[in-house]
Amino acid sequence: MPKITFIHRDGSETVVDAKAGLSVMETAVENDVEIEAACEGSLACATCHMVVEDQDWYEKLDPPSEDEEDMLDLAFGLTKTSRLTCQIRVTDALDGIRLRVPEET
Repeated sequence: MPKITFIHRDGSETVVDAKAGLSVMETAVENDVEIEAACEGSLACATCHMVVEDQDWYEKLDPPSEDEEDMLDLAFGLTKTSRLTCQIRVTDALDGIRLRVPEET
């Protein structure tokens, strides 16, 4: 199982064993990471927005779709490495990725 690190607003970290096939958003919700995920992964909001901590990791991910980019435009605290976690599927290739919950939601 790949390990994913979620960095909370207060700087604390939660490292989880993620199940392949789930979205990173589902993994975060299952592990009580403080994201809202209001649309439950239907790409209709930006409340599962997180920041990929490392540019190299960001570049390893499939690029965001146009629909994801449109939703990201609505996110608070947007950065160059922001992603909607509902659009990232857990695979073994994600082992070690670090994602930060943005200060603003």
